[in-house]
Amino acid sequence: MRRLIYLSVSRREGGLIWGDEVMTEANQVTEEAVREALRQVVDPELHLDVVSLGMIREIDLGASPVHIGMILTTPFCPFAPWMLEQVKQVAEKAVDDRVQVEMLPEQWHPEMMEDPSLLGF
Repeated sequence: MRRLIYLSVSRREGGLIWGDEVMTEANQVTEEAVREALRQVVDPELHLDVVSLGMIREIDLGASPVHIGMILTTPFCPFAPWMLEQVKQVAEKAVDDRVQVEMLPEQWHPEMMEDPSLLGF
């Protein structure tokens, strides 16, 4: 069995939001569940989560370690190391396994967002 962490809305140290653990069968860890967990990682400048911003570009649950490819809204983001580590920690809790987060060279555009109107586009 693996643990999925369903995260609540209570802030804790380091900007992470932790919540209740729910036990599930190993085969039920899905990309959707990982994306839902990653919604708790918030860009400190834009105050929106990395999934809504379209920063999570790929999740490979079949890789060992699990692979997550992400981009930043700007290539010189001063919060890049912090955000990569937050994505890694939250994803590792969600899949109960090791995770490798790769910074992809793709350039971010507001059209990548789930709802670009959140930033006025």
